[in-house]
Amino acid sequence: MEPDTVAPAPVAVDTEVMASVEQGQTDTFIIADVSTDNAYMTLPLADAASLPEWR
Repeated sequence: MEPDTVAPAPVAVDTEVMASVEQGQTDTFIIADVSTDNAYMTLPLADAASLPEWR
């Protein structure tokens, strides 16, 4: 069985990425590249992976 791996992607050195949680009827996780206009994504906080899940 082959491992489920992803090829490494090039990393930009002149970007800045931030994350935030917006509280409301549905808590929303927001991640954005603040060095680029309109470069963000949102998803329900319940669907966001925790740090231990990424390891």
